[in-house]
Amino acid sequence: MPMTENVIITCALTGAGDTVRKSPHVPVTPEQIARNAVEAAAAGAAVVHIHVRDPETGDPSRDPKLYREVVERVKETGTDVVINLTAGMGGDLVIDPDAPLTHLPGTDLVGGLERLPHVEDLLPDICTLDCGSLNFGDGSNLYVSTPDMLRAGARRIQELGVRPELEIFDTGQLWFAKQLLAEGLLDDPTVFQLCMGIPWGAPADPGVLQSMVNMLPDGARWASFALGRMQMPWVAQSILLGGHVRVGLEDNLYLGRGNKATNAQLVERAVTLAESMGARVATPDEARATLGLRPRDRSAATTEEGIR
Repeated sequence: MPMTENVIITCALTGAGDTVRKSPHVPVTPEQIARNAVEAAAAGAAVVHIHVRDPETGDPSRDPKLYREVVERVKETGTDVVINLTAGMGGDLVIDPDAPLTHLPGTDLVGGLERLPHVEDLLPDICTLDCGSLNFGDGSNLYVSTPDMLRAGARRIQELGVRPELEIFDTGQLWFAKQLLAEGLLDDPTVFQLCMGIPWGAPADPGVLQSMVNMLPDGARWASFALGRMQMPWVAQSILLGGHVRVGLEDNLYLGRGNKATNAQLVERAVTLAESMGARVATPDEARATLGLRPRDRSAATTEEGIR
């Protein structure tokens, strides 16, 4: 498979992990998240992947009002960037290992359609669809996304005309995503995000990534990322195998040992790596064409005025 020559960089701005207390650069409020989106776009990201957090606590949130505020703030600046909203929140199940029908604090589990109200409200360019259940790290935390939930979610996303980014944490999830395609619940071109190094999903191993790439359906567009210190090596790994890349504070807090990064700095490093390999970095319009997205709404503001 030839190396990617026009690389789409996605910046995952904040995520839902317990990272707020680990770095002062992780954005929490809608204003901070929107500002990070604008800065990441200026640094070279064609796509920003957005979670929201409770502004008071920093904890992950599903509040549609927070998503709306972030998206409106980004658009008010006139920044040209592809908006990718997570739709993976609402799948967390923490069980008591001695009484597994008892849900412990940290559980936030709703049906597949209940994970989509902000997508229905805002109709972003892209929303994620996490394609299976997973033992999420050590302990008794499960991420739950059943075949019935996924079929319902994929059908609704298709009705909305939003492009799903299929989040793949292991090979069985890729197998099921191909089943959704066979059932007509996904439209071409399919867009995959191969998520590596999340315990206990697919390890950040080049051979595993190659195997997953070999499983992709014909014509699929794909990107990949890995966590922590493997984030930047995975930029090169993905480009070499013909894919696009994702960086950002959702997945990694550092530029190097002891050097805490900003989202813009991580994007800048990815740009340097891509260009050093002889690739060029895709513009948002080029990303839209590659991913089969709607053209940019040119009626939106076109001058940057800063985030109020």
